[in-house]
Amino acid sequence: MQSLLLWVVLLPIVLGFIGYALPKANDAAARAFAVIVSLVELLLVALQYGAVGSQVSLPWFSAPWIANFHFGASQIALLFCLTLAVITVAATVAAHVPRQRDFFAQLLLLEGTMMGLFLSRDLLVFALFWDAMLIPVFIMLVNWGEGTAAAWRFLIYNGATGLGLLLATAAYGILAGSTDVIGAAHVPAAFSAQAAWWIFAGFALAYAVKTPLFPFHTWMPETYVSSPPPLAAVISSVQSKSGIFALLVIGLSLFPQQMRLWAPLISVLGLAGMLYGAFVAMWHNDAKRVLAYSSLSHLGLIFLGIFSFNRLAIVGVIVYALGHAFFNAMMFLVVGYVERREGTRAIDRLGGLGIRNPKLAGALMIGSMALLGLPGLAGFAGELLVLTGVWSSGEPWLAAIALVPIVVASVYMLRVLLKVIWGPEVPDLPVRADLSWWEIVAVAPLAAALLLFGLVPGLAVPAARDVSTAAAGVAMTAPSHVTLSGATLR
Repeated sequence: MQSLLLWVVLLPIVLGFIGYALPKANDAAARAFAVIVSLVELLLVALQYGAVGSQVSLPWFSAPWIANFHFGASQIALLFCLTLAVITVAATVAAHVPRQRDFFAQLLLLEGTMMGLFLSRDLLVFALFWDAMLIPVFIMLVNWGEGTAAAWRFLIYNGATGLGLLLATAAYGILAGSTDVIGAAHVPAAFSAQAAWWIFAGFALAYAVKTPLFPFHTWMPETYVSSPPPLAAVISSVQSKSGIFALLVIGLSLFPQQMRLWAPLISVLGLAGMLYGAFVAMWHNDAKRVLAYSSLSHLGLIFLGIFSFNRLAIVGVIVYALGHAFFNAMMFLVVGYVERREGTRAIDRLGGLGIRNPKLAGALMIGSMALLGLPGLAGFAGELLVLTGVWSSGEPWLAAIALVPIVVASVYMLRVLLKVIWGPEVPDLPVRADLSWWEIVAVAPLAAALLLFGLVPGLAVPAARDVSTAAAGVAMTAPSHVTLSGATLR
């Protein structure tokens, strides 16, 4: 199982490069290759659930600090990897882009770098994958995006803060003597307060930009709008969770005091992002921009949950992060379906989808209902757990204000549904075919995952147990234990 864990990281990277050897003009072969590789990767990740806790470590260097190519299969890492694998399969099945061979090769490289990030146990390896995953996104934005401005903005913002993360990691290694500390049973010797503050600042800024946290979000709307739908699905749903994952696994474990110190500021910024994103989404006419700003709003709630330091909220953070991943991926793919058929994604130029394209309208409705928090789906379960946890942590005013953008989400998503599905048909738009079976196959697993985590949120408890164990240095607030769907977190 140790070598299998290494192949979870290496397989999509190696085969992504091999994909360039396929005939350039044979799109069918490229798609078949990408779908098969992504399915095999999904199988490899699923098999790792039979070996939770397995690790593989290869020595790297021992001076000026100890660093290893160290990977480990924790519950939370595997949950994020499984989410990535499912969404990558959906993206490969749904993709309709020119030069498919090159696109799929880069998509597989992106999957491999993100797998490496989630499974890393060494801070330096984590930082290297953090920067490496920018490269395929930049290449895809330049070659398949709507102009290059968004690509450069994405690279500059994330590249600059990625360099800061690398410098902070080097400082940590020099002062602590090792960067092989993620998930370690012990916490390294304490730094001076000043050194710990600056190192955590380097980490936190990178996490805040990548996720992103308001006001470090300005690269995000243009990137999501410019991206082809399969790329937007992957980066908005999974790459945006890398900062959330890092705060849960690295921040709470290695910087508990700094997390407490920064909690008021980040909670206020998270709340500001929720309000700003929701109200901006309400008046945009571009469906992709609505999704981009709604994503900013939803991510703000996740920051509130993390910095409440409440066990129930942490479970909610994981459920909501997964729910957000699945409904965001589904919505970007479905909006891509609409745009490919109608030649536009402007909400006021669409209408009558429920009459002419009932399958497409149904997919759009399922994704929209999950996004606005319909009970029974993962979005609602995550929101409820996070808000209850924030309230019980002693900050009821944060939870009360956070209800406002959640209500506003219903307004802007119902506006989309009323216009696009039930609105009058637009005479000058052509009537197009409904969803094909392949297009249904792409989004059906995402809808199933939303229902699964909505009805059985306790599936996130083992992952939250990893976080609770790592956060031994943080005084978690009540409740003393959480029981969901038969699983208990203490």
